[in-house]
Amino acid sequence: MGGVTDYLAVDLGASNGRVLAAAWDGDRFALREVHRFDNEPVSVMGHLHWDALRLWAEVKAGIARHVATSSRGVGGVGVDSWGVDFALLDRDGRLLGNPYHYRDSRTEGVLDHALRRVSRQKLYAATGIQPMQINTIFQLYSMVRDADAQLAAADCLLPFPNLINYWLSGTQAAEITHATTTQCLDVGRQRWATDLLTTLEIPLGILPSVAEPGTVLGPMLPEVGAEVSLRGAAPVVAVGCHDTASAIAAIPGLDEHSVYISSGTWSLMGVELRTPIVNDDALESGFTNEGGVAGTVRLLRNITGLWLVQECRRQWVREGASYTWDQLLAAAEESKPFRSLIDPDDPSFLSPTDMPAAIRNACILSGQPAPESVGQVIRCCLESLAVRYRATLEDLERLVGCPLERIHVVGGGSQNRLLCQLTADACERPVVAGPVEAAALGNVMVQAIATGQLADISQGRSAVGASVNVERYEPRPGGAWREGVGRIRPQAGGLA
Repeated sequence: MGGVTDYLAVDLGASNGRVLAAAWDGDRFALREVHRFDNEPVSVMGHLHWDALRLWAEVKAGIARHVATSSRGVGGVGVDSWGVDFALLDRDGRLLGNPYHYRDSRTEGVLDHALRRVSRQKLYAATGIQPMQINTIFQLYSMVRDADAQLAAADCLLPFPNLINYWLSGTQAAEITHATTTQCLDVGRQRWATDLLTTLEIPLGILPSVAEPGTVLGPMLPEVGAEVSLRGAAPVVAVGCHDTASAIAAIPGLDEHSVYISSGTWSLMGVELRTPIVNDDALESGFTNEGGVAGTVRLLRNITGLWLVQECRRQWVREGASYTWDQLLAAAEESKPFRSLIDPDDPSFLSPTDMPAAIRNACILSGQPAPESVGQVIRCCLESLAVRYRATLEDLERLVGCPLERIHVVGGGSQNRLLCQLTADACERPVVAGPVEAAALGNVMVQAIATGQLADISQGRSAVGASVNVERYEPRPGGAWREGVGRIRPQAGGLA
């Protein structure tokens, strides 16, 4: 393979961003974090925005730090990020304004307004994506409704990671895995859903070409290379630009009999398919069809994840009690099982001012004992998530029509040993936990494929498997899990 090559992964999350370097020696990746930075929304005159220029400066700072500390060249650069958000550019390629944050209030009520023009069923049939007001299509429709001057001046729309790609390479393109999260892409074809967009009066001329994951967009622009002191030219690769797509691409051993859970603040639980499933059952059950790497489809349900535990811990810190994660999990393990369960996706848990109080209130309203101790609260959260996973597993098996034999958990939540064991117990399936840095590994893996260092995703997953350690959890017999599934059903009214 010709020595060691460094690939750089720019991994942008909704609360922080990182630049990571992966040394590839022909057999495995050795990943290290080079630069980490905060990514907080900025409020300006009543609207929430992303600070795109500061993030761009941080990306360059991370690349420059790697160049200054490594004697090896850069074999490629790829960017992945959260979904749905985008930037608008004028005809000279200049940013028209800082991109809006998906939680900005401009989309309030827009979904109902749009559904008066096109039904939920038609939206799903055209795109395979669950209608949510944060989706790009509804952000754009809010601008149409409000006669937004920025939209009128726009010449090109770029999903957020593709904006960074453009600034790195000079090429404007929307990578397909991220483009699907816009709900503007035709589910049956790799092109924009022009009839749907025309119905909503969204201007078609702003939509860029669509690129496959693994497309080399070009070399890094000379002026950017000079700014980061890069020696030689580095290709900029459109990886699986949606971070979940990159994470799923990196799962060793994932096959048609496997389920994945990308576990963090949110839990994305689903299966990898060759063709989408777009029918009334999938729509009503809350499943969405997002693009994957190597022509795959990610049929998944978005579940509130460790947000519940994170917000509980944040509230206890406000009250003067600081707990480590190990302390919280130890307290949960010592607490009585199945004392109380909640529906993790109940709207009351979206942004409560006091998460433990919201959990106690939900339990009381459903006729259950309120969790009082720290351990009882955390146990309630984790058992409720495991029950949710079990119900989702049952729905997935019904939709795909075959048994699903194991569960792969990746991301930060794969380090939560108690949740992994509870998931194995609830689902009565073995759980394989890891890799933790799945998104970054998927990012650099696609770069290695694009630059000829790996043949395909199958070889790439084997390389990732050789690069990381995973942990296996076997289901333990007993417990009241079946009863728990009867008490909480996704998309069916919450607690029974």
